[in-house]
Amino acid sequence: MLEDKDKIIEILVNGGVIAYVTDTVWGLGCLPDNELAVKKIYDIKKREAQKPLILMSNEVYNLLDYVKPIPKIGQVLIKKYFPGALTIVTDKSEKTPDYITSNMATVGIRVPDNKVFKEICEIIPGHVLATTSANLSHQPSAKNYEQALENMQGLADLVIPDYGCVAKGLESTVVGVMNNELRLFRQGEIKIDM
Repeated sequence: MLEDKDKIIEILVNGGVIAYVTDTVWGLGCLPDNELAVKKIYDIKKREAQKPLILMSNEVYNLLDYVKPIPKIGQVLIKKYFPGALTIVTDKSEKTPDYITSNMATVGIRVPDNKVFKEICEIIPGHVLATTSANLSHQPSAKNYEQALENMQGLADLVIPDYGCVAKGLESTVVGVMNNELRLFRQGEIKIDM
């Protein structure tokens, strides 16, 4: 399904930024080990430096090296809602660079349930993207290809078509699982009883 695979890899390896569909809203991402590419995302979005990016992949095990052992309550949520519209914020490991997390000790991880996104992750080095939504800060999230194109034209190095695997248009729910306690940071598509 995914075309331009070589182009996608080339852009990311060379510090570029891509926009892509997920199961919730459109994302903007780069390889997590490239500080200049991460800085480019902040510049594109005009994003405040204190707002961290999150890490997304096609499989949860690709993300485990970036976090400390996930508390049991987090593991339960992962089993139940991954892949899906849930972002889990937990303690990061040494592998997660401070420039992704705005120098915080935690990082958000998510596995979107979208075929195009999964294919992108399958082909890229490391299978993980440092990511945020594909819009300027304080503007509405892009909910379809046309909006993503409009938001990111001339800014992202590539806006990948959705090939019919459309976003639902509602942001992910964000929960923190630190010290085996649950905190709701953002109510999104998934409702979790706290």
